[in-house]
Amino acid sequence: MAAQSRQQAAPGAFTAFARFVLCGGGVGLASSFAVAALASWIPWVVANALITAVSTVIATELHARFTFGAGGRATWRQHAQSAGSAAAAYAVTCAAMLGLHQLVAAPSAVLEQVVYLSACALAGVARFAVLRLLVFARNHAQVAAAARTARPVRATVTRAAAPSGPAALCRTA
Repeated sequence: MAAQSRQQAAPGAFTAFARFVLCGGGVGLASSFAVAALASWIPWVVANALITAVSTVIATELHARFTFGAGGRATWRQHAQSAGSAAAAYAVTCAAMLGLHQLVAAPSAVLEQVVYLSACALAGVARFAVLRLLVFARNHAQVAAAARTARPVRATVTRAAAPSGPAALCRTA
């Protein structure tokens, strides 16, 4: 019952996408700078993996609480499912960056950021669809099903029998 009371109505697709872009895009933008900074100390692929893991946890919490109207913290299952979509996004960003380095011998930091952010945007649209339709939709479907099958509580009122006969009426008066 407490989980149901915390459950918010699912926002429409446009609203959810706007929130996804705001939350996920904000985390993604911060992540791109973090990857660039960390990649100056460790290999880029490792930096991207670390930042992707941390940013996925942060973004999943934001999406559970704000983007998709789950009404609370993300469950372990939602984190695991979100991590799966993030792994696919990681593969896309790695492929984009490896492709860039195959095509351009020494790309500038600006070109790397453009390619990385473009790959993130493409992967982000796919992640939105996965998160909305699979990861966070299950909660809404379960709560809606529970609400449809829940039986209303009916109070039973017991009335005392009305007095009958002149003697009983006189005593009650």
